[in-house]
Amino acid sequence: MNIQFECADKVNGLMTITIEQADYQEQVDKKLKDYRKKAQVPGFRPGMVPMGLIKRQYGMAVKVDEVNRILSDKLFEYVRQNNIQMLGEPLPNEERQQPQDLQGDGPFVFVFDIAVAPEFTAELTDKDKIDYYDIKVDDKIIDEQVQMFQSQTGEFVEVQEWSGNDTLKGDLRQLDAEGNTLEGGLEVEGGMVMPSYVKGEDEKKKFEGAKPGDIIVFNPKKAYPDNDAEVAALLKVDKDQVKDLESDFSFQITEIRHFQPHAVDQDLFDRIFGEGNVTDEASFRQKIADGIKPQFVGNSDFKFLQDVRKYMEEKVGELQFPEAILKRVMLQNNKDKGAEFVEKNFEGSIKELKWHLIKEQLVNACQVKVEDADLKQVAKGAVRQQFAQYGMNNVPDDVLENYAEEQLKKRENIEGYVERAIDVKLMQALKQVVKLNVKEVTFDEFNKMMQE
Repeated sequence: MNIQFECADKVNGLMTITIEQADYQEQVDKKLKDYRKKAQVPGFRPGMVPMGLIKRQYGMAVKVDEVNRILSDKLFEYVRQNNIQMLGEPLPNEERQQPQDLQGDGPFVFVFDIAVAPEFTAELTDKDKIDYYDIKVDDKIIDEQVQMFQSQTGEFVEVQEWSGNDTLKGDLRQLDAEGNTLEGGLEVEGGMVMPSYVKGEDEKKKFEGAKPGDIIVFNPKKAYPDNDAEVAALLKVDKDQVKDLESDFSFQITEIRHFQPHAVDQDLFDRIFGEGNVTDEASFRQKIADGIKPQFVGNSDFKFLQDVRKYMEEKVGELQFPEAILKRVMLQNNKDKGAEFVEKNFEGSIKELKWHLIKEQLVNACQVKVEDADLKQVAKGAVRQQFAQYGMNNVPDDVLENYAEEQLKKRENIEGYVERAIDVKLMQALKQVVKLNVKEVTFDEFNKMMQE
């Protein structure tokens, strides 16, 4: 066995591995003996099949498997022992690799191109100053949250005149050309119309000031132009049945339903935060602010890590990568997409690779290690955010625990949670290392920065 490694420009590596007969023969013979013990060949008792027959039938396949195993094991062992930071998988060299006749005894020579990571140092200290945006929980944010709670806990009430987003309930009947009820025509009892969603302006005006008992004549196709699905839903028929429909319909209103947001009162406080935990509006608003603040911290931390990335990419500067090899690796991993895909996405891939290498050094420098408890915490955070999207900010911890455990049982989630846990711990560590240039901003100002 002989291994040679050349890396003249420090990023384009060339590894030559020579495998002699002595490297593989002992294991090949051992495996063939095992085959002989188990082989079932007509005319021979178990274990008594001639070795010559076993070699003819299995010898080549066993040798190929053993040579490939040795090749893979020794290659990666050499990389590991010599601290070579290999990018992607090794690829056969297109110029020096010669066809190998594995029918013979060797020696077999394999030549690989190795993409090697560029050498650089990524380091942060207290002399490095990075912006950190502290998002204010202002009155506007709290007002929006209060309105959302009011909406979620509101109810429909019956009113005597339509306005705004009210819903009209009534009976629909198809009319003939003279405006009379069409015999055998379409009829719908308890149909629902929301005039605010009617697209045809002339048809929408017909509902202004509508009251229970009023009969309004309108044309569904004109009310919802170019939307047969909406017309079909209103008339409770298949879409094909309204394709050529031109008739007007009478709509006798039986009920007007108005959505009434919940009042900001004790009942609302109890529904949102539990009975007796909040007793006045000021405390209610403070409780909302306390719940929003941790979510904003997560946003601030995310932006901080983005700024760390930008800062470090500039600090490290340009890096040399083995582009030719990496393009081959990328093409190998995207055979179905072709060379055009590689050329289009290569620059972005290199940018992500550069950050990956920088981040790897920062993680090692900060001694970031992810434990099971970290994964559970990240999963709980993700579940808590999902509940918060539906206005559920007071979910018991045991419920979050159960949901988080279920999420962690799904293997497809693990990699994402590990990366998120690394980011969280890295952010926490770096906030203690660098000098933070804290800037207070509103949520709108923060969102504008993120969009830019």
